[in-house]
Amino acid sequence: MNALTSVAGQSALPLLVNRDLDAPVAWHAGTPVSGRRFLADAQQLASTLPDGVGPAINLCVDRYAFAVGLAAALLRGHASLLPPDARPDTLARLHESGDDCYALTDDKSLATPGLQRVLYQLPPPGEASEGAAVAVPSFDADCHAVSLLTSGSTGVPQAHAKRWGTLVGDVAAAVPRLASLLGRSSLEGLTLVATVPVQHSYGLESSVLLALLGGAAFDSGRPFFPADIARALAAVPRPRALVTTPFHLKTLLLSGVELPPVDFILSATAPLSPQLAAQAEEALGGPMIEIYGSTETGQAATRRTTQSDVWETLGDIRVHVEHGDAGERFIFAGDFVPEPTPMADILELIDERQFRLLGRANDLIHVAGRRSSLGYLNYHLNSIAGVQDGAFWLPDEVADGVVRPVAFVVAPELSGEAIIAQLRQRLEAVFVPRRVVHVKALPREATGKLVVRTLHEFAQAQLAADGDTVRLTREVPADHPAFPGHFPGQPLLPGALILSEVREAMAGVPALVARLGANPTLAAAKFLTPVGPDCTLTIELQPEAGATGGVRFEVRSADVLAASGRWVRSAE
Repeated sequence: MNALTSVAGQSALPLLVNRDLDAPVAWHAGTPVSGRRFLADAQQLASTLPDGVGPAINLCVDRYAFAVGLAAALLRGHASLLPPDARPDTLARLHESGDDCYALTDDKSLATPGLQRVLYQLPPPGEASEGAAVAVPSFDADCHAVSLLTSGSTGVPQAHAKRWGTLVGDVAAAVPRLASLLGRSSLEGLTLVATVPVQHSYGLESSVLLALLGGAAFDSGRPFFPADIARALAAVPRPRALVTTPFHLKTLLLSGVELPPVDFILSATAPLSPQLAAQAEEALGGPMIEIYGSTETGQAATRRTTQSDVWETLGDIRVHVEHGDAGERFIFAGDFVPEPTPMADILELIDERQFRLLGRANDLIHVAGRRSSLGYLNYHLNSIAGVQDGAFWLPDEVADGVVRPVAFVVAPELSGEAIIAQLRQRLEAVFVPRRVVHVKALPREATGKLVVRTLHEFAQAQLAADGDTVRLTREVPADHPAFPGHFPGQPLLPGALILSEVREAMAGVPALVARLGANPTLAAAKFLTPVGPDCTLTIELQPEAGATGGVRFEVRSADVLAASGRWVRSAE
């Protein structure tokens, strides 16, 4: 296949496209790795993968090891599962899914309980493999290549299966746009340095796949700290690009680290402010390009942020609006998008190829009869000079009949009053927070995203330090092991287990642990209503006045008070 622009209708599509096999496909610790070496490594690993099982859970942190694992799995006919993290509970869910999957990792210390594990260690460079004659394999366009398992903004994991033809088409649509922005006919010779984990859809598309299928090369590391990013950029030749997120980019620019020039910057996962985009272009020297898309569609549109707020779709993708009982839905269809797909955003359509992004559909908020989005509020909060990071949060409590937003900020040199004064100039009065809480850092994921549930628990924990009530929920499943013995024919959750849930909830709030210590004493408890199967417990924890006071608790099931009591610091 001589051009990336013609993938439709092809039954078999190659693993490497438009490249000299002796040219670098990757850079590892400053050393180039050729396409020929990559193919040999993939073939070698494929020969060691287990028979009769699959798919492969690709947990490799090194980007080159990941790419070799992805290719080896394809060679064996295995799909690759890409989870958002390698925590034991995440791997346990995959193990319990029913698929006979195995874990592929480059970390000797990583535990994979219940899963067969394949440890991949990068082989040392060797002349034999570099010079070997290895054919470029092709794969059926309809084969299941990867499943992206995202945590999502709600915190509930979702699996998104991708065909090989979809991945190839995704890159085929992006390459001409990116090459034209560089003033080049292709991406040959370009090296990508990415701060984004490769298991994320954006990290996968804009580093490994853009190299394998777009003619570029990628740096094998995943630098996070500013000094590491600067070193990674300096270690690879130009032309080079930085693939990053708004959060990582802002941290980099605030660090004061001297940065090597780049030929362009890619950003995704959240909209950039024009100010930050301009600062990035000035500091790094290359044009700032934003990518818009989703895990379901892949990268779907781009914009040059310093020149326009209008996005233009990639390839032959078209956008239209559908009206229904739930409101407007904006549907992306065509080209490599397998089927018409609604986006979780509110758009302003200019035509079927161009649009403005107004905010997330699921973060719309209503305050005193006015409507806005958390994304819009966060955009203005993070545009304030001196705010290194920030996020709005809407609590459950209502004051004077109105829910009052709270702003959490990383802004060591700005007072809350100064931030509020700035927001009054940018936002409608009802959205200006009455309270600004300074924190050391926000609980962002590796991609820079803030998951809704994580932010909620973080906000509750921060406010508890000021004496605010913390509200957490716990599920009581119908098959809880306590029910068969308590009691036959009338199952109920024993009081001791209710107290255990309260204790566990407190242990997850640092401010309450600091108040009560690691081993608090139960001072009082009342059990008022039985708790049965398949219910949700709402646990309210109220710190008492004074730094040495106890913590009162109430537990509700279906809005009925089930238990109450008080914990105090142990006398020991």
